Amino acid sequence: MAKRGRKLKAKYEGIDRETTYPLADALGMVKERSTGGAFDQTIEISMNLGVDPRHADQLVRGVVALPHGTGKTVRVAVFARDDKAEEASEAGAEVVGAEDLMQEIQDGRLDFDRVIATPDMMAVVGRLGRILGPRGLMPNPKLGTVTRDVADAVRAAKAGQVNFRVEKAGIVHGGIGKASFSAEQLLDNATAFVDAIRRAKPSGAKGTYIRRVAVSSTHGPGVRVEPSALPEVETA
Repeated sequence: MAKRGRKLKAKYEGIDRETTYPLADALGMVKERSTGGAFDQTIEISMNLGVDPRHADQLVRGVVALPHGTGKTVRVAVFARDDKAEEASEAGAEVVGAEDLMQEIQDGRLDFDRVIATPDMMAVVGRLGRILGPRGLMPNPKLGTVTRDVADAVRAAKAGQVNFRVEKAGIVHGGIGKASFSAEQLLDNATAFVDAIRRAKPSGAKGTYIRRVAVSSTHGPGVRVEPSALPEVETA
């Protein structure tokens, strides 16, 4: 434990914990301290928002397609029948089924990262709410995971689509890539994530919306980001 503590302390060298940095600089610090290990660490962004998610008009939830993907292999389960089940399989879904898939999940099968369903299957999927809901896996039309276009939804999930949802303390976070990504790729992904959070600002949010921001890696230090200097996605 002491050895691990010394390693983390060494990684904090050169980082002022009381200072907030531009996003690009903060990502560079995190990336520099996360490479060369036994595995490719995930880079994550965390944002503290001025919302109280206990109120329905202050929920922040949505989905963002990261321009360079997440670097993670996403396993997808799809509830569909007949031709839609075939489309899902052809698009790359690892698990496809109907009542049989429901039974597998009830028996403990949860070896997937995203669940997609056609609208007609929601009566079946709804019986799994207590299992899928707490894990953030429940299909939702607002997130594009309840759809007739299952093939497109599967491909989008595998291409780097990230779901986000604000937690009790007003914090929202998500993986934006791997330490092996270039600095430019990480900045592009982080900027897209921040832009999605901005666009998802709820009507009930009052005062400062984005209060605190930090980036970190799986086993590395967190670096604070200056919220007022966050970049914006350029639109044509």
